[in-house]
Amino acid sequence: MKERYNELLQLINNANHEYYVLDNPSVTDNVWDNWINELLEIEKNYPELKTADSPSQRVGGEVISEFEKVYHETPMMSLSNVFNEEEIILFDERIKKEFKNPKYVCELKIDGLSVSLLYKEGILKSAATRGNGIVGENITHNVKTIKSIPLKLKDHIDLDVRGEIFMPKDIFIKLNKKRAEKKEPLFQNPRNAAAGSIRQLDSKIAKSRNLDAFFYHNPNPKLNSHYETLKELKSLGLVVNPHIELLNNINEVIAYINKWTLKRNDLPYEIDGIVIKLDDINMQKELGYTAKSPKWATAYKFPPEEVETKLRNIVCTVGRTGLITPNAIFDPVKVMGSTIRRATLHNESYIRERDLKIGDYILIRKAGDVIPEVISAIKEKRSGNEQEFIMPTKCPICNHELIKSSSLIDLICPNKLCDARNIEGLIHYASKQAMNIEGLGERIIEQFYNQGIIRNIIDIYHLKDQKEELIKLEGFGEKSIQNLLSSIENSKNNSLEKLLFAIGIKGIGEKTAKILAKKYFSIDNIIKEALSDNIKLPDIGPILNESIKNYFLNDDNIKLINTLKELDVNMNYIGDKITENENFLNKKIVVTGALNNYNRNEIQNIIELNGGLWSTSVSKNTDIVIVGEDAGLKYQKALDLNIEIWDEKTLEEKLKG
Repeated sequence: MKERYNELLQLINNANHEYYVLDNPSVTDNVWDNWINELLEIEKNYPELKTADSPSQRVGGEVISEFEKVYHETPMMSLSNVFNEEEIILFDERIKKEFKNPKYVCELKIDGLSVSLLYKEGILKSAATRGNGIVGENITHNVKTIKSIPLKLKDHIDLDVRGEIFMPKDIFIKLNKKRAEKKEPLFQNPRNAAAGSIRQLDSKIAKSRNLDAFFYHNPNPKLNSHYETLKELKSLGLVVNPHIELLNNINEVIAYINKWTLKRNDLPYEIDGIVIKLDDINMQKELGYTAKSPKWATAYKFPPEEVETKLRNIVCTVGRTGLITPNAIFDPVKVMGSTIRRATLHNESYIRERDLKIGDYILIRKAGDVIPEVISAIKEKRSGNEQEFIMPTKCPICNHELIKSSSLIDLICPNKLCDARNIEGLIHYASKQAMNIEGLGERIIEQFYNQGIIRNIIDIYHLKDQKEELIKLEGFGEKSIQNLLSSIENSKNNSLEKLLFAIGIKGIGEKTAKILAKKYFSIDNIIKEALSDNIKLPDIGPILNESIKNYFLNDDNIKLINTLKELDVNMNYIGDKITENENFLNKKIVVTGALNNYNRNEIQNIIELNGGLWSTSVSKNTDIVIVGEDAGLKYQKALDLNIEIWDEKTLEEKLKG
């Protein structure tokens, strides 16, 4: 029986290799099914024969309680991006400064989620998500259900391999059709569907989603050619994208990009760009890495997709500060995989500049691949029935007379009792950037507000007194309510800057809140200095000073602070203390280019901890520009303005004081 079992394993693995890797099956589905059924029957009667690479591992059914953290043996870095032909040529010129006649490998950039597989002696041992590049999540139980991923390689070797898991377009369409029939929420695009599937605790769900994968990188190759390494991965039984090409120069790279820009919609899976890699691995090693990405590779991102739709209406919403924002409502349309129904129009000037009329056909896109944006009206399609939009004179929620903002650009609802303002304020308070109360999102806050459960910030901290009533609400349960109450309790321990941002002082964003908290340590100190007109920080000018002072002159705001104190909400800065290094103290500092020893978050924190002020743009008020590799226009502007410039070596010397 053991001999037949091993024979079946060999037959099935060979058939899988022919089907998925070679795209040349030699047996029918019926024959393959018979082999599988026979193997499963043997395992049922002789469980001791079952091996780690058995196809029965793909059946699914393993359920885990939570995802374990996995430390990658080699970090999974992200790629830098280029967006046009000029930037592609600049990438090539940087390579040519070091090496003559470089060859490149071009790969389709699959729009899925990155995965790292570890094989030991040819057997799949673990699979992990990218995570933050250093630590990911163990998804082995789900990856084993993906038929195109071999449980056993063609060779008994140890291998760390990187790839992309994705959902084919036809599978995505079928999945959403089934979800629509069951009245379940639809997935927005194949990438989100794949990510949601691979992060299921129950592997049966992942198996039912029919995911697929391509592999593109071995962090420790034995060969000196990336292209040859890909061929080696294929020979081991891993599926490599068939459209990868080895190209002799950057002109061939550009031609490849142009070809797939036109043909991308013909593919059975989504791509969002082209990856360009230096082929010679010794050259790769010499070039090395920045803090975030390899210097020998980059990703060309396709331009934002512009889509036509019809503008049906423009409606105004009210923000937490009373700001009135017009929003475009248009026929639902898919843009880069997501269904879009509305987009902000910012203010009246934005509408007039684009000459938008209700009833227009318009072009929309996703700005930065994320935020829906109305580009323009298609004026040649106008019928004459389009309607001019007129900004309201009264609040659409409370009917209060609107006033002009201090900039005279925006309209404001001045009514502090306006329901819309209060709801937006509560949403802001609970948001991740502010008090980070998980489970108290926009929909829940609106529901609780309308039911009278939460009408103000203090009510949030009294929800624990209504636990039994909350559990009885439709859509809630004991576990979800307990998690919410625990998150509310945890929010009391936030550092002061989170609270300062959360309470909504006009003009105080995350950055300024952090500067205030680090400088004055407690809210009592801030109140004292504000009321005495003594807050003097370079990034806080007279307008913000006045805003802070006015906030704390308001008796209702002081009452809120005192009540939060009584509820044991932390009022002190509990982060790292500032070291007043005179090389940094109160100086506006900009970083441009890539530093070798620090990523962007690390260098920002270092600047702030030494008393400096982090900034993202160079102006005449900038004191220092720190320049890394591939510095761009900010470096040139610093030279033009005669601003002090540091390289990374100078930075480290200045840090010593």
